[in-house]
Amino acid sequence: MSETIRATRPEPPPHVSAEIKVAHAPLPKWVIGEFFGTFLLVFFGCGSVCAAVATGAQVGIFQVAIVWGLGIATAIYLTGSLSSAHLNPAVTIASAAWSRFPFRLVVPYIIVQMLGAFAAAAVLFSIFNGAIAGYEAKHGITRGAEGSEATAMVFGEYFPNPGGKALTEEARATMTPGHAFTAEMVGTAILVLVIFCSTDERNAARPQILTAATIGLTVTLVISLIGPLTMAGLNPARDLAPRIFSSLAGWKSVPFTVNGSGWLTVYIIAPIVGGLLGGGIYRVFFRAAYRV
Repeated sequence: MSETIRATRPEPPPHVSAEIKVAHAPLPKWVIGEFFGTFLLVFFGCGSVCAAVATGAQVGIFQVAIVWGLGIATAIYLTGSLSSAHLNPAVTIASAAWSRFPFRLVVPYIIVQMLGAFAAAAVLFSIFNGAIAGYEAKHGITRGAEGSEATAMVFGEYFPNPGGKALTEEARATMTPGHAFTAEMVGTAILVLVIFCSTDERNAARPQILTAATIGLTVTLVISLIGPLTMAGLNPARDLAPRIFSSLAGWKSVPFTVNGSGWLTVYIIAPIVGGLLGGGIYRVFFRAAYRV
């Protein structure tokens, strides 16, 4: 079935029809948007972590954070008109709970987001595996063995941030599971609050054409603050899909054992709770205020 769009000029020349036939997309546009949007998010974001750990290309948390932010802004600009650019299960669930997003699309959206994130992890592995292996050889790291979270961190998150090194007991004592849960929850709550407020048409000060940049900058700010503590996941698909890939790519059980059940509680449940919290704050306080 073809899709009809209107010509942009007010009046077409006499020999040109005002109706232009275009090919029908091979998939629903929201699938295209969520898959490629999440792919870009993970490709740029995790790619910056790969470059930082394996090659030392980025120095300091802000350089990684700004790449994350720019990558997310780029993904939103490219896919926002296709799927509203959720790119994050926490955003999808919060949108269903507090906005008008249909519940029947929650699971399909999350599945597509996971597929996009997994595909990006696979592409990054094909690009950076040699550099990662070189880093492991140089620092005596055996992939899949104890301490290999030092390189597994380029795909999934761990607390505290390993920084390219094996986590010691002293380091672990600085970030308890409870503190990590709180950090991820609060960070995601702030992100979702910004998303909802900056896209509300009743907000007279909304950034409009700069909405994607505002959201990307918010991610940069949050990563700059809590990235040193938990690596600032804020997105269950961004964490879980690359984490699964890393387990299959040689890190074995390490991604799911280093922090115990933290892979579930801190990086999946906490962002979802945070998203619901941020959406609730928007609904109770900001949405009503914007109407005044």
